Amino acid sequence: MSQVLNDLLSLLTLETLEIGLYRGQSQDLGFGHVFGGQVMGQALSAARETVEPTRKVHSLHSYFLRAGDESLPIVYDVEIMRDGGSFSARRVKAVQKGRPIFYMTCSFQGEEEGFSHQISMPDVPGPEGLLNQQELAVTLRDKIPEKMLEKFMADAPIEMRIVDPVSPVAPRSREPVRHVWLRANGKVEGDSHVHDALLAYASDFNFLVTAAQPHGVSFLTPGMRMATIDHAMWFHRPLDMNDWLLYSIDSPNASGGRGFVKGHFFNRRGELVASATQEGLMRMKKDSN
Repeated sequence: MSQVLNDLLSLLTLETLEIGLYRGQSQDLGFGHVFGGQVMGQALSAARETVEPTRKVHSLHSYFLRAGDESLPIVYDVEIMRDGGSFSARRVKAVQKGRPIFYMTCSFQGEEEGFSHQISMPDVPGPEGLLNQQELAVTLRDKIPEKMLEKFMADAPIEMRIVDPVSPVAPRSREPVRHVWLRANGKVEGDSHVHDALLAYASDFNFLVTAAQPHGVSFLTPGMRMATIDHAMWFHRPLDMNDWLLYSIDSPNASGGRGFVKGHFFNRRGELVASATQEGLMRMKKDSN
């Protein structure tokens, strides 16, 4: 297992303060605030601690209220909303400095047989031969700010390879569609709950930026501000973060200073293992050129 993956798994392992109350450490990824995927992964881990082991998360819905301070830990307060015959529902409040920064409602279900169908996996090139984040950064080393280049060049716990990547420093207008292959950077041990939390973490990468593609801007465009407002996920089938997953993303809409994106995760066999949606703030400062 790589050190960065081990660090992430440690980040997703929370300290128990008392029943239903947990504390997680924060990670500085250079965004100037806590990465949204970290909060989702930790909140899901906190909820998981209060649910019987045979029940697995099948959906989560989250709202980001305030930017988290990456220099401070986060306290997660889990409310048991319901434990029924088939489902368990939890609400998680993430708190820093005495104020809520995030809420998540999530639901867990035991294994059950039923009807089954799914959409088809997009026909795109496989991950073999595609550049990873560090290799892409090398091609842009003369155009990316030094601080951002260090971030891109650093070893990451989730390896991502983008099909037909767009340069964040010289974006061109294109359809709001993005395909990303991703997997853990190293061997993940543990049960399915660990893999689910890792996917929740990874789902916030490459997501909202897809809504910016038709407008020829990126998160590096001067004056551009992008931030997650809400994020939802559905876990359809067992998933394995040790093997490649295809994250197929599109953006049906942008309006009112907000962008909307949706994504589907497929394994190498073409099985749809999870889906996600997100709406986020997309604003350009009026005085920006």
